[in-house]
Amino acid sequence: MSQTIAARLAALGVDLPKAAAPAANYVPFVQTGNQLFVSGQLPMGPDGLAYKGKLGADVSVEQGQAAAKLCAIHLLAQAQAALGDLEKVARLVKIVGFVNSTAEFENQPQVINGASDFLVEAMGDKGRHARSAVSAASLPFGAAVEIEAVFEVL
Repeated sequence: MSQTIAARLAALGVDLPKAAAPAANYVPFVQTGNQLFVSGQLPMGPDGLAYKGKLGADVSVEQGQAAAKLCAIHLLAQAQAALGDLEKVARLVKIVGFVNSTAEFENQPQVINGASDFLVEAMGDKGRHARSAVSAASLPFGAAVEIEAVFEVL
C-alpha cells in the first residue's frame, strides 16, 4: 500500500500551517464537481512574508525555490482545509507559478521546480502535474513567488 500524504509530509518534517485567510474579496478555494481550485498562495512564514523581492535582482534562484516550496506547502494546507483530509485528493492536476522577476531573468521554470519537486515528494505519483512558470513584473506585497493549483478530488 502506498504511503499517505500525511505520512510523506511527516517523513519530510513538514507540518502544514493553518490555511491562510484571503487578503481581499475572494475565497481561498472553490470546489466544483471533482475539481478543487486553490487561489494563489504566497511564501508566508510564521512571521509573515518570508521571501520578498525580485529574482534576477535581489533574490537568488535558490531563495526563489525555497519560496516556491513554501507556496506549495500552503497549497496543501488550503486543500486540507477544503477537503478535511488530503487523502481525498485524487491527484494534483496543474500548478501555475508566478515569479516576480526582472525582464532579463529567464529561470522561472527552475524557480518553480522548488514547488514541483516538493509536491511530488509529498504526494508521490498523485503530485505529478502539468504547470506553467511565468514572470510577473510584481506580485502582491512584493512577494518573490505566488502559486495557484487545481486538484482532482474523490
